[in-house]
Formats: sequence, C-alpha cells, structure tokens
Amino acid sequence: MAAPLPAASGDDPCFAELIARRPHLSRHALDGLVMEEVPLARIAEAAGTPTWVYSAGALRRRLGLLRRALAEANLAATVHFAVKANPNLAVLRVLADAGAGADVVSEGELRAARAAGIPPSAIVFSGVGKTEREIRLALAEDILQINAESAEEVEEISALAAALGRTARVALRVNPDVDARTHAKITTGRSENKFGVAISDAAALYARMAALPGIEPVGIAVHIGSQITAGMAPYRAAYARVAALVRELRAAGLPVARVDCGGGLGIPYRDEPAPLPEALAGAIRGALGDLGLPVMLEPGRWIAGPAGVLLASVVREKRGATHRFVVVDAGMNDLVRPAMYEAWHGILPVAPEALVAPLSPAGVVGPVCESGDTFARARALPALRPGALVAFLDAGAYGAAMSSTYNARPLAAEVLVDGARFAVVRDRQGYDALLAGQRLPPWLGREPGS
Repeated sequence: MAAPLPAASGDDPCFAELIARRPHLSRHALDGLVMEEVPLARIAEAAGTPTWVYSAGALRRRLGLLRRALAEANLAATVHFAVKANPNLAVLRVLADAGAGADVVSEGELRAARAAGIPPSAIVFSGVGKTEREIRLALAEDILQINAESAEEVEEISALAAALGRTARVALRVNPDVDARTHAKITTGRSENKFGVAISDAAALYARMAALPGIEPVGIAVHIGSQITAGMAPYRAAYARVAALVRELRAAGLPVARVDCGGGLGIPYRDEPAPLPEALAGAIRGALGDLGLPVMLEPGRWIAGPAGVLLASVVREKRGATHRFVVVDAGMNDLVRPAMYEAWHGILPVAPEALVAPLSPAGVVGPVCESGDTFARARALPALRPGALVAFLDAGAYGAAMSSTYNARPLAAEVLVDGARFAVVRDRQGYDALLAGQRLPPWLGREPGS
C-alpha cells in the first residue's frame, strides 16, 4: 500500500485532495503521478519539458457530463467547443468525434476546426472584430451561424453575402448588462464591455436584419463571461432578458430559430465551489424552456481546463534572504494565467517519493526576466532537486493557447494521452523555427545566421 500523502499547510488543498478531484490523475507507488494509464515521468523522458499534456478521456468525460445534463433537462441542445480555450488539432478531433461542434473567433480558429474534421454545419463564428476576409471565409465555408455583434457588422455581412450570391445565417449577440461576478478581464456581458448589442436596441436591429439581402436571421446569442463560479443568478438574469426579447421578436412576426446561450461555466482551480452542468441546464430550462427552441452552448474551460497539465522540470532551488524559491523551466510565457489574472493552479510533484516527503513553503517561479513570472507563493512543497518534475494542474484551457515566445523562449510541446497510449501532437518549437520569418533589411548587411 502507498504511504499516505502529507497534508498541506494553510488553506490549500493537499496533494491527495488535488488528485482525488481529477479522475484522470492517480498516484502510483512506483511511477508517481500518472495520467490515465501513462506515468507523467515517461512523457517527460520522451518529450522533454516544459510540455502540455492532455487527457483524451477527461475531454470525453466532461463533454459527456455536460451533454447528459442538457438531455436530462429535456433541452434540445448542441455543444460547440470554444476553440480559443485550446486550439490543438488533436483536442479538437477528440471532441468532434465525441459529438462537439466549434465556436471560433478568428480565421485561424475556423481553419483549425475544419482541419480537425469539424464540419461547417457545426461551426459558429463569434467575436466583435471579424474582418472582411474572415466574413468571406465564413460565407465560403457555409458555416452554421455567424454571431453579429453590431449594426455595422450586420450591414457588412449583408453586403458581402449579397455580392457573393450567398445567404448568411446570422444570430444577433446581445449585451444583457448583467454582471457575471467574475474577473474584470474576462467579463463580457456588462454595458461597458465591448461585446454585443445593447439589448434595448436588439429588436430594431433584428428587424433590420430580416429586411436586408443576404441575411437569414436565426436567433439571439448571449455570453456574459468566463470562469463564472458565483452561482446561477447571472445566467438566470441574462437568459430571462433573452427570453423576453425572443417573445418581443415573435410578437412582431420575426423568425427566431434558436438561442445561443454562450459558455463561461467555471471550474474549481483550488477548492472553491463551482456550479455543475446540471445547474446550468436548469437555469436554461427555467428561463428558456417554454419557448420551445433549441439551444446552443459554447463551453471551453469547463471541458478542457481540468483535462490538461503543464509538465515542468526544476532547474534549481534557490534560497533567498527570507524565502525559498523553486525555479522551474516553464515560465509565464508558457502559462500566463497566474501573472495575468493572479490565478491559482495546483502544483504536484511527479516522483512517488516527492509526493510523500515532508513539505515546506516555497515560491514557484520561472526563468523569465519579470518579477511577475511567479506561479505560486508560500506553496507547500517537498525539497525538489534539479531535474525533478512538477505538474501544474488545470492547464488544459487558456494555457498553450495563450503562450508566447517572450524572452525568445520556444513554444512548448503538446502531448495527448489516451488510455495507455500517448503521442506528441505538437512538436516543441526549435530555435530555427523561432527565428524563421525574420530577416535583416538590405542596408544592415548579412542575414541572421549567415
């Protein structure tokens, strides 16, 4: 029998609690931390570090839980994964094979969704800044729906579609002026946010859409923010306003085929309470159920966040005047959420002996030349020698997708685990690739590397 895991100090969950809450992770007495059936140490040996590692089983499971909750609420619903959370083609293919469509916000995401095998009939294009080129691509692909976010965008879609002899299926995204009570940088449904049309202006603009050439109005869309953990009240308020709008449109004889309910359902990174998909399904059913319309959801983080970890190696431990620092080879250029949002991520040692060793407080920092390159402060961790592996939990959403090459640090590799199998699904960026595309102008002489 494996030795019991030590308790964490302070209010942080202990290693045992962190592992128990993530069914795709387990602890083996010989292999240490394991994802599905693959020891993370084996992945580090094969792919190096830092490396993003995703559980296909967790992706399928979480998508299935959400779809089941919607079905049990008697909702005719489709799920369109928010590609911005994780655009890796292997992740998208796993979800597509499990029945998900895609919610995209750029040409690159649309192309990624198509490359992963997601059909145009399951793709929604959202976003406040779609360019003419992007609208043309959406029309050429004949995607399921474009979510228009302004009167100006509606006019542009109409003109482009009419010129191309096509009809765009357009939903109008409304801003319900509802505070989702989430981080200020990821709220999207308040009147001061850039997203959507003021709900007071929506009926008139929807009528205008119905009169324009090249547009088929198909419904109303709403999305109030990301990482919503404050309960269902914000959702209920937003959906109630959408329901009232739908009734107003119907009373005016305007067609409404569906409601796009957005996403934003939060996850517990630490040990905070987070609403379950059954609660979201109930909120949708309560506000929109009597309309008799199919609904769409666009989750990203809830599906992919817990399914991934960022695997890193310890460079060294550094003893400061008053603090112990664990320096790892992953930086804020890899996982920016702690620096950007003051976000908390669980950090687990990978080696079996480290999981049961005595703990002491440590700051966990990366190599980037910024004081903000700090993943944790006073985190209870064992002594970690150079080369020891650690896993940053819940890194499957807005991890690799938001990474950069700051400090000229190449992008990390990405690996997919599926049962006892694993494969590199994105190669680690090499230094030649990092410099590719750069050149000196003729007046500065030699090209780089020549």
